[in-house]
Amino acid sequence: MSNVIYQAQPPLEFIPPKFNPLFLGAVHLLLPSWISWQTAITQIEADNIEVLVDLYRQFQAGKIRFMLAFRHPKIDDPFCLTYLFSQLVPRVAREQGTVLQSPIHAHFIYDRGIPLWAGSYVGWVASRIGATPIQRGKADWTGLRSARDLFANGKFPMAAAPEGGTNGLSEKVSPLEPGIAQLGFWCAEDLHKDNRAEQVFIVPVGIKYSYVDTPWRAIAGLLSELEAASGLQINSANQGNIPCLESLYPRLLTLAEHLLALMEKFYTRFYHQNLPDVKTEISDRNEALAVRLQALLNTALQIPEQYFDLQANGKLSDRCRRVEQAAWNYMFREDFKDVKALSPVEKALGDRVAEEANARMWHMRLVESFVVVSGNYIREKPTLERFAETTLILWQMIARIKGDQTSQRPQLGKQQVKMTIGEPISVSERYPTYKKNRLGARQAVADLTNDLQQVMEELI
Repeated sequence: MSNVIYQAQPPLEFIPPKFNPLFLGAVHLLLPSWISWQTAITQIEADNIEVLVDLYRQFQAGKIRFMLAFRHPKIDDPFCLTYLFSQLVPRVAREQGTVLQSPIHAHFIYDRGIPLWAGSYVGWVASRIGATPIQRGKADWTGLRSARDLFANGKFPMAAAPEGGTNGLSEKVSPLEPGIAQLGFWCAEDLHKDNRAEQVFIVPVGIKYSYVDTPWRAIAGLLSELEAASGLQINSANQGNIPCLESLYPRLLTLAEHLLALMEKFYTRFYHQNLPDVKTEISDRNEALAVRLQALLNTALQIPEQYFDLQANGKLSDRCRRVEQAAWNYMFREDFKDVKALSPVEKALGDRVAEEANARMWHMRLVESFVVVSGNYIREKPTLERFAETTLILWQMIARIKGDQTSQRPQLGKQQVKMTIGEPISVSERYPTYKKNRLGARQAVADLTNDLQQVMEELI
């Protein structure tokens, strides 16, 4: 990771999918043990699997093409889906007497940036299971062509997260990106041009995590660590309380307010930003937190936007993607394709630019963690899961501030996963509107994205 951060690099290369059935077989064989060893997940189950069994039956019969659009609260989601393909779908198919060809799998679309922080081996593994990468912040025509070809002609259906990234919240869907809908219409267009009769569908998949037991003591311990790390004075009277939501929620609010105050002071003093003072205008602590947080996120994102000369247009998630791509353009340089041909001075100046770009991107990463966080997530539904998720997001924030990128996210307790297969959404039925004209195409993509958003929220 250090080379990526502090040194200018040649442009990011596309990692072509090189599906290897023997490698996938090994992955399917070892997956249950790996999940048990490397994650907190002890149980994975799914509803409406028979819908997916029928979709795979029709796909293998050459009648349909489809993409699974899955919720993306955690980095464990692809493992859960692969377990669904390798274990649950074949089991239900056998029970129904439905004959499916093996393996049951999908071509995943993944963010090209993942191998940068997770390790280059991830790109190698993803390639061998037939996944295809895409750079999210620009028109990555190579990545889009690969995904488009796989959708229309691949051996398996597609799978992608329309939210674009994890948000850490099982019961909050981030605003969906339009890429999934666009790929669906491109697939319908390609089939139409080739006089193929397959119908195209997008299949929403909900993924929700819950704790097997109630790890309030672990949450209380993590809260104490975060309070100490942020310099917050600990009220010793609180330490004797039996950990529960009622006793911990005031501590969480106080921690959030304290961290906000620190960050407001940070951006006001050292980046000369003006932040609204709402602490005395809004009496409700949750509402005040929500207003202050949104103001802080907007301010933090303006720092890299000003540096990269970007317009602050659109949703926070869209602005984050543009900042990320601008930083990558400074780090992965077209004019650095032949690094050995550069003079030492040219190379040193390139490294300086890469280092500064990474420093600016730090502000975006901070914002990225809070894009869908509100001050009312716990209050509107006070559950263990929501409290734990919010606490973990604050942990991630403090870890980013400390520059601690090596620590794994704390495991507060064993978890179980519930996936729900939604009803397929027909892209083919909407294709006549899409192909009318450019305005119709834009409206069709927007309508499909909005409908998918609503369905995915209902699956929660």
